[in-house]
Amino acid sequence: MREVFHDELRSLAEQLTQMSGLVSAAMANATQALLEGDLALAESVISADAQIDAQQRHLDDRAVALLARESPVATDLRVVVSALRMSTSIERMGDLARHVASQARLRHPHLVVPESLVPTISAMGDAAASIATTAGTVIATRDLELAAQVERDDDRLDELHRSVFAAMQAPEWQESAERTIDITLCSRYFERYGDHAVSVVRRVGFLVTGDWMKPVQPVAS
Repeated sequence: MREVFHDELRSLAEQLTQMSGLVSAAMANATQALLEGDLALAESVISADAQIDAQQRHLDDRAVALLARESPVATDLRVVVSALRMSTSIERMGDLARHVASQARLRHPHLVVPESLVPTISAMGDAAASIATTAGTVIATRDLELAAQVERDDDRLDELHRSVFAAMQAPEWQESAERTIDITLCSRYFERYGDHAVSVVRRVGFLVTGDWMKPVQPVAS
Protein backbone atom coordinates (compact mmCIF):
# COMPACT_ATOMS: atom_id res chain seq x y z
CA MET A 1 0.00 0.00 0.00
CA ARG A 2 2.87 2.40 0.78
CA GLU A 3 4.28 1.79 -2.69
CA VAL A 4 0.94 2.87 -4.17
CA PHE A 5 1.07 5.97 -2.00
CA HIS A 6 4.57 6.86 -3.18
CA ASP A 7 3.49 6.29 -6.77
CA GLU A 8 0.78 8.87 -6.18
CA LEU A 9 3.34 11.31 -4.76
CA ARG A 10 5.46 10.87 -7.89
CA SER A 11 2.36 11.44 -9.99
CA LEU A 12 1.78 14.77 -8.22
CA ALA A 13 5.31 15.84 -9.16
CA GLU A 14 4.71 14.78 -12.76
CA GLN A 15 1.53 16.84 -12.92
CA LEU A 16 3.34 19.88 -11.48
CA THR A 17 6.03 19.47 -14.13
CA GLN A 18 3.37 19.31 -16.82
CA MET A 19 1.73 22.47 -15.47
CA SER A 20 5.12 24.22 -15.56
CA GLY A 21 5.41 23.35 -19.24
CA LEU A 22 1.95 24.75 -19.90
CA VAL A 23 2.66 28.08 -18.21
CA SER A 24 6.02 28.33 -19.99
CA ALA A 25 4.30 27.93 -23.36
CA ALA A 26 1.59 30.35 -22.29
CA MET A 27 4.09 33.10 -21.48
CA ALA A 28 6.07 32.51 -24.67
CA ASN A 29 2.89 32.79 -26.74
CA ALA A 30 1.61 35.76 -24.75
CA THR A 31 4.86 37.62 -25.35
CA GLN A 32 4.71 36.93 -29.07
CA ALA A 33 1.10 38.12 -29.17
CA LEU A 34 2.07 41.27 -27.28
CA LEU A 35 4.99 42.12 -29.55
CA GLU A 36 3.29 41.26 -32.83
CA GLY A 37 -0.27 42.28 -32.07
CA ASP A 38 -1.40 38.74 -32.86
CA LEU A 39 -5.03 38.65 -31.74
CA ALA A 40 -5.62 34.97 -32.50
CA LEU A 41 -2.56 33.96 -30.47
CA ALA A 42 -3.63 36.20 -27.59
CA GLU A 43 -7.07 34.61 -27.60
CA SER A 44 -5.54 31.13 -27.56
CA VAL A 45 -3.48 31.97 -24.46
CA ILE A 46 -6.51 33.40 -22.69
CA SER A 47 -8.62 30.33 -23.54
CA ALA A 48 -5.88 27.86 -22.59
CA ASP A 49 -5.64 29.30 -19.08
CA ALA A 50 -8.79 27.35 -18.22
CA GLN A 51 -6.81 24.13 -18.74
CA ILE A 52 -4.16 25.27 -16.27
CA ASP A 53 -6.85 26.19 -13.74
CA ALA A 54 -8.45 22.77 -14.18
CA GLN A 55 -5.08 21.06 -13.67
CA GLN A 56 -4.59 22.95 -10.42
CA ARG A 57 -8.04 22.00 -9.12
CA HIS A 58 -7.46 18.36 -10.04
CA LEU A 59 -4.05 18.27 -8.38
CA ASP A 60 -5.32 19.97 -5.24
CA ASP A 61 -8.23 17.53 -5.00
CA ARG A 62 -5.81 14.60 -5.28
CA ALA A 63 -3.47 16.08 -2.66
CA VAL A 64 -6.27 16.70 -0.19
CA ALA A 65 -7.53 13.16 -0.74
CA LEU A 66 -4.05 11.82 0.03
CA LEU A 67 -3.92 13.86 3.24
CA ALA A 68 -7.28 12.48 4.33
CA ARG A 69 -6.64 8.89 3.32
CA GLU A 70 -2.97 8.38 4.18
CA SER A 71 -2.36 10.85 7.06
CA PRO A 72 1.25 11.30 5.91
CA VAL A 73 3.96 12.48 8.30
CA ALA A 74 7.50 13.87 8.09
CA THR A 75 8.88 14.02 4.53
CA ASP A 76 5.74 12.62 2.92
CA LEU A 77 3.64 15.30 4.55
CA ARG A 78 6.03 17.99 3.31
CA VAL A 79 5.73 16.61 -0.22
CA VAL A 80 1.93 16.79 -0.24
CA VAL A 81 1.72 20.23 1.37
CA SER A 82 4.45 21.57 -0.93
CA ALA A 83 2.57 20.23 -3.95
CA LEU A 84 -0.47 22.23 -2.88
CA ARG A 85 1.61 25.40 -2.51
CA MET A 86 3.46 24.88 -5.79
CA SER A 87 0.28 24.30 -7.74
CA THR A 88 -1.01 27.66 -6.51
CA SER A 89 2.16 29.44 -7.64
CA ILE A 90 2.14 27.76 -11.04
CA GLU A 91 -1.53 28.55 -11.56
CA ARG A 92 -0.76 32.18 -10.77
CA MET A 93 1.99 32.11 -13.40
CA GLY A 94 -0.64 31.04 -15.90
CA ASP A 95 -2.82 33.95 -14.82
CA LEU A 96 0.05 36.38 -15.38
CA ALA A 97 0.62 35.03 -18.89
CA ARG A 98 -3.10 35.51 -19.50
CA HIS A 99 -2.82 39.11 -18.29
CA VAL A 100 -0.04 39.78 -20.84
CA ALA A 101 -2.17 38.27 -23.60
CA SER A 102 -5.16 40.32 -22.45
CA GLN A 103 -3.15 43.53 -22.91
CA ALA A 104 -2.42 42.49 -26.49
CA ARG A 105 -6.12 41.81 -27.07
CA LEU A 106 -7.18 45.06 -25.41
CA ARG A 107 -5.05 47.25 -27.69
CA HIS A 108 -5.47 45.29 -30.93
CA PRO A 109 -4.94 46.28 -33.74
CA HIS A 110 -2.38 48.64 -32.19
CA LEU A 111 0.88 47.37 -30.72
CA VAL A 112 1.38 47.71 -27.00
CA VAL A 113 5.19 47.86 -27.02
CA PRO A 114 7.00 50.76 -28.70
CA GLU A 115 9.93 49.84 -30.93
CA SER A 116 12.46 51.15 -28.41
CA LEU A 117 11.38 48.60 -25.81
CA VAL A 118 10.85 45.59 -28.07
CA PRO A 119 14.29 44.05 -27.27
CA THR A 120 13.75 44.45 -23.52
CA ILE A 121 10.21 43.04 -23.47
CA SER A 122 11.27 40.20 -25.77
CA ALA A 123 14.12 39.38 -23.38
CA MET A 124 11.69 39.41 -20.45
CA GLY A 125 9.36 37.01 -22.21
CA ASP A 126 12.21 34.65 -23.12
CA ALA A 127 13.57 34.72 -19.58
CA ALA A 128 10.16 34.11 -18.02
CA ALA A 129 9.34 31.16 -20.27
CA SER A 130 12.79 29.65 -19.63
CA ILE A 131 12.43 30.08 -15.85
CA ALA A 132 9.14 28.16 -15.89
CA THR A 133 10.65 25.31 -17.89
CA THR A 134 13.62 25.12 -15.53
CA ALA A 135 11.33 25.19 -12.50
CA GLY A 136 9.50 22.19 -13.94
CA THR A 137 12.80 20.33 -14.29
CA VAL A 138 13.66 21.21 -10.68
CA ILE A 139 10.34 19.72 -9.54
CA ALA A 140 11.07 16.52 -11.46
CA THR A 141 14.71 16.14 -10.42
CA ARG A 142 15.06 18.09 -7.14
CA ASP A 143 18.28 19.44 -8.63
CA LEU A 144 19.38 22.31 -6.37
CA GLU A 145 21.94 23.52 -8.91
CA LEU A 146 19.09 24.19 -11.31
CA ALA A 147 17.03 25.68 -8.49
CA ALA A 148 19.84 28.16 -7.80
CA GLN A 149 19.88 28.98 -11.52
CA VAL A 150 16.19 29.94 -11.33
CA GLU A 151 17.08 32.36 -8.53
CA ARG A 152 19.80 33.91 -10.71
CA ASP A 153 17.53 34.08 -13.75
CA ASP A 154 14.91 35.85 -11.67
CA ASP A 155 17.53 38.45 -10.75
CA ARG A 156 17.96 39.04 -14.49
CA LEU A 157 14.20 39.53 -14.86
CA ASP A 158 14.31 42.06 -12.03
CA GLU A 159 17.09 43.95 -13.84
CA LEU A 160 15.05 44.05 -17.03
CA HIS A 161 12.03 45.25 -15.08
CA ARG A 162 14.07 48.10 -13.64
CA SER A 163 15.42 48.98 -17.08
CA VAL A 164 11.85 49.37 -18.38
CA PHE A 165 11.13 51.91 -15.68
CA ALA A 166 14.39 53.70 -16.39
CA ALA A 167 13.46 53.98 -20.07
CA MET A 168 10.04 55.40 -19.25
CA GLN A 169 11.57 57.98 -16.93
CA ALA A 170 14.11 59.17 -19.50
CA PRO A 171 13.58 62.60 -21.13
CA GLU A 172 13.26 61.03 -24.58
CA TRP A 173 10.20 58.97 -23.56
CA GLN A 174 7.33 60.54 -25.50
CA GLU A 175 4.71 57.79 -25.39
CA SER A 176 1.12 58.41 -24.26
CA ALA A 177 -0.05 57.90 -20.70
CA GLU A 178 -2.12 54.93 -21.88
CA ARG A 179 0.87 53.22 -23.44
CA THR A 180 3.03 53.97 -20.43
CA ILE A 181 0.48 52.33 -18.15
CA ASP A 182 0.26 49.29 -20.44
CA ILE A 183 4.04 48.82 -20.43
CA THR A 184 4.18 49.27 -16.67
CA LEU A 185 1.57 46.57 -16.17
CA CYS A 186 3.18 44.11 -18.58
CA SER A 187 6.64 44.57 -17.11
CA ARG A 188 5.20 43.93 -13.67
CA TYR A 189 3.48 40.77 -14.90
CA PHE A 190 6.81 39.38 -16.14
CA GLU A 191 8.55 40.32 -12.90
CA ARG A 192 5.89 38.67 -10.72
CA TYR A 193 5.92 35.57 -12.94
CA GLY A 194 9.59 35.11 -12.07
CA ASP A 195 8.87 35.60 -8.37
CA HIS A 196 6.34 32.77 -8.44
CA ALA A 197 8.88 30.49 -10.14
CA VAL A 198 11.32 31.27 -7.34
CA SER A 199 8.63 30.34 -4.82
CA VAL A 200 8.24 26.99 -6.57
CA VAL A 201 11.94 26.10 -6.49
CA ARG A 202 12.28 27.23 -2.89
CA ARG A 203 9.56 24.73 -2.04
CA VAL A 204 11.69 22.07 -3.71
CA GLY A 205 14.69 23.31 -1.76
CA PHE A 206 12.64 22.93 1.41
CA LEU A 207 11.90 19.31 0.53
CA VAL A 208 15.62 18.61 0.07
CA THR A 209 17.15 20.68 2.88
CA GLY A 210 14.35 21.51 5.32
CA ASP A 211 14.99 25.27 4.87
CA TRP A 212 12.31 27.62 3.51
CA MET A 213 12.39 31.20 2.21
CA LYS A 214 16.17 31.29 1.76
CA PRO A 215 17.89 31.51 -1.65
CA VAL A 216 18.50 27.98 -2.86
CA GLN A 217 22.15 26.94 -2.76
CA PRO A 218 23.55 23.90 -4.55
CA VAL A 219 24.48 21.02 -2.27
CA ALA A 220 28.27 20.74 -1.98
CA SER A 221 29.62 17.58 -3.55
